[in-house]
Amino acid sequence: MSPRVVKSASVVFGLILAPGVAEARSAPGPAARAWLSELVTRIDAADRAGTRQAPGRGRGTVLVHVQIAPDGAVQAAEIEQSSGSPKLDQRALRAVQGISPAPVPPAALLGEAGIVDLSIPVEFGR
Repeated sequence: MSPRVVKSASVVFGLILAPGVAEARSAPGPAARAWLSELVTRIDAADRAGTRQAPGRGRGTVLVHVQIAPDGAVQAAEIEQSSGSPKLDQRALRAVQGISPAPVPPAALLGEAGIVDLSIPVEFGR
């Protein structure tokens, strides 16, 4: 699957399905695209809410690996690739963790383990 990128004023998010899911499906259907779009919107909102008092500064991209259960609960989130800035890394991780519970994912995105497995590039300062 090609990364889907959604831009906002300060953050760019792209979603990449983990290899097991990507191999099984060549392209997500409308329900999956809508869910991924909603996920990106929620991550952006969580970031904005978390930086309202002291907006984060800096530029960089953080790759966050996240696993989402069939009920939308974020089961795990971790930094897969650092931006080089601990502050940006933590900001991205907080934003992704802040979406739990996420909307219920479509069955088409659930992998063999019964979860959605994503790598989310979060770009700041664009």
